[in-house]
Order: sequence, then C-alpha cells, then structure tokens
Amino acid sequence: MTQLTTSPRRIFGTDGVRGTANIEPVTAETALKLGRAAAHVFKTLESHSRGQGRHKIVIGKDTRLSGYMLENGLSSGILSMGVDVLFIGPLPTPGVAYVTRSLRADAGIVITASHNPYDDNGIKFFRADGYKLDDRIEAHIEELVFSGAIESIRPTATEVGKAIRIDDALGRYIEFAKASFPKGMTLDGIRVVVDCAHGAAYKSTPCVLRELGAEVVVFGNQPNGTNINQDCGSIYPESLCRKVIEHRAQLGIAHDGDADRVLLCDEHGTLIDGDDILAICGLDLLAANALPQQTLVATVMSNAGLDAALRAAGGAVVRTPVGDKHVIDEMLKNGYRVGGEQSGHLIFRDHATTGDGLVAALQVLRIMKSRNALLSQLALCWKRFPQRVVSIRVREQVPFGQLDGLPELLAEAEAAVQSQGGRVFLRYSGTEPKARLLIEGADVALIEHWSLRLAEVLRRLVGA
Repeated sequence: MTQLTTSPRRIFGTDGVRGTANIEPVTAETALKLGRAAAHVFKTLESHSRGQGRHKIVIGKDTRLSGYMLENGLSSGILSMGVDVLFIGPLPTPGVAYVTRSLRADAGIVITASHNPYDDNGIKFFRADGYKLDDRIEAHIEELVFSGAIESIRPTATEVGKAIRIDDALGRYIEFAKASFPKGMTLDGIRVVVDCAHGAAYKSTPCVLRELGAEVVVFGNQPNGTNINQDCGSIYPESLCRKVIEHRAQLGIAHDGDADRVLLCDEHGTLIDGDDILAICGLDLLAANALPQQTLVATVMSNAGLDAALRAAGGAVVRTPVGDKHVIDEMLKNGYRVGGEQSGHLIFRDHATTGDGLVAALQVLRIMKSRNALLSQLALCWKRFPQRVVSIRVREQVPFGQLDGLPELLAEAEAAVQSQGGRVFLRYSGTEPKARLLIEGADVALIEHWSLRLAEVLRRLVGA
C-alpha cells in the first residue's frame, strides 16, 4: 500500500497545528487569531454555554518554554471574543480532554508538540465531549483565521472574557486515571520504573502509581522548558530498559512529552510497543467476551501478526490511516472500544476519549495482577512478523508519484514482498518533515534489501 499524493492544509496537520515555535504558523500572532477563531466557532456551535455564565475554553500545555508565549496568545484571542479561559497548567493531553469534560467547558486546547524536540510546539483542540475536532470544524477555524470575517466582532466592557486559573486540574486527572483501574485491586508488590520524558506527566503518572500501591522509580521528571523528550521518554526508551534491569523492576513505563502515548519494558529489559499492548489487552478482553464486535482498531503501520493473533482467537482487526484521530474516528463510527497505534497511542473508550499513556499502562498492569503473570509472559500471546521501519528527513514533501523512478521501484518492491504475504507502505509524516517507509514480510533478507534500496533513493530525491 503506497501513498502517492499529499495535500497539506494551510495550518492544521494530522494532529492540530505544529511546527517550530515562533515561526509561522506557531507564533503568538497566529495563536491569537486561532484563539479568536476558535472562540467564535465554539460560541456559535451552541448558543448557551454548557456550564453557568459565559462560554468557557480550557487551556492546558506540556512543559515547553514556548508554551507560555502560545498560552498568552491563545487566551488573549479567546478573551477578546467574550469567552472565558480556564488555565490548568502543565497536564497530559488526555488530562486536558478529561478536564474539559469535567469542568463542563465548551472546548479544550492543549499546547504541545507531543514527541517532537523542545523547539517545536503545537496547538490541539478538543470538543466539549473531549474528542478531537472533526475536519469540518478545523476547516471553519482555519478559514476564519485567514478571511478576516470576524475582525469586526469586538465585545467591550463587561462582555470581554475573564481568565481563571484552575488549581485542582491535576488532582481531577489523577482520580480519573485511578478510576480506570479495578476498584479493590492494588499494585502492592510491583516495582515500576517510569520515564516521564521531562514532559506533562512528570507529576501525574508517578502519583497515580504510588497511590495504587506500586513502588515507583522515576526519572525524566525534572522539566526545565528545554529538556522535554531529550534523550528520554518513548522516543528514546533505551535508558528505561537499562534502569528496569538495574532496579530489578517488573515493569517500565515511558511516555512522550504530552503523555498521550506509552511504551513499556518487561522485566528482562525488552521493549513492549503499542502492537504488543493491543495484542495483550485485545486478547484478554476477547477471552472475557468484553471486546465489542470482537474487533480491535489499528493503523496501517501495525504489524500483520496482530491480525493473525486476533483471527486465531475469533476476533478481527480493522485498519485505518496513521494517526490516532483516524483510529478514534473509526471507533466512534462503528462502536469499537479499543484501538491504537504501534507508536504507543492506545485508546480505551470505556475509560478515555483520546490516547492516554497512563490509562493504557494501567490496563496492562490490571492483566498482570489478575493473572499473576510477568509482562514477558503476557507478550508471548502473539508472534510479530518481521518488519523494517525507516524514517527519512526530507527537505520538502513532493508527492511520491512525481519523484523520478520511485513509483516503478515501489511497484517492484511490493511485488517482491507481496509474493510472501508482505507489504510496502510509504507516507509522509503529518507532524514532522519526514517520509516513513514500512516493509513487512516473511523473508528478513528481502525486507532488509528493499528497505535499504528504497531509503537510499528517497534520500537522494528528497532527503534533507
């Protein structure tokens, strides 16, 4: 399966607005315009606010230095449209989604660039129900930013919005996350190593685990504004794996900067990714007859072994394009309850409206406790097909079909690996200037040959 075209939007990408902080579109000026446009859209979607008084929008963020700049730009725009702002400070993206619902706000905004380096930042929006915006609403906000159609709307005097700081947002999220773990079950006797990536979960994840009874060894919990995701977290899990062995822990947990994803590490220091977690949790729920329609939702990047494992147990896997937004859309459309990505975005809709790294980790811990099993034992429930994934930094996202000789080479590679039940998937990232190549199949040597050959050609044609 090969993506041959790409059509980037003016501001919104696959997961909100993202880019280098203080360079368009991630500037204070555009943040102010986005705040004004979003306030207008959410104010007009419902003529009456969900709570008492004026319409309200929650603003949370991760730990990046540029978050202060964007937070003030967004809030200024929102307040100028007569909508109140509720500041909740640093909190995981799923925490912002939950607090938006908990406070009966009309929308939520989180300022984060997720797993990107600290000099990037971004802006994501949530609806009142905690789900991400659909494309129609994003397009409306985007159109208002550029059209100037709301320039004349200027509330004055008492009609201007008011900013309020919410002091108990962290506590609300901690209690919410704990509620996803079975009542009466504890983590007594379990030692967990946690890498918070110097990001938004630096307080919440260690606190929840300790309150549930675990012994917690934590690092990556000293954010300074510039060290988020720096050689730590789910992008760099090697330190986590070493520390699990060093501290003789039963489990390691690594988040990204906004903690909407998680990677785990078993007691032997072996990395457990999103596909492993989907297999462990999906098969457990399937055995308990608790997986609606006996179906998991995964993306085109998930390993084909996941399909084989679910099929052997009487279940199925539905595939979507890359991006947890696509996974959630499919789940909402067809009533599925569990889905996710290989990268560690896991959505358990019985508990959360978006990917939540802490909630996902707690689901695995629940299975470990209920079965009295080690994570390495649980991970034996499925067999991964050989797979090679390569990321190539690009100078521009030229449609693949326009690159000289690439479509023919891709067709040759696909024919070679498909003859053995494999596949080739090539796409541009929606959040970074990268092309991502996935090759999967039964013959490791064949996969390695074509991944090296295709990566070399991509670097020559569009490499940065």
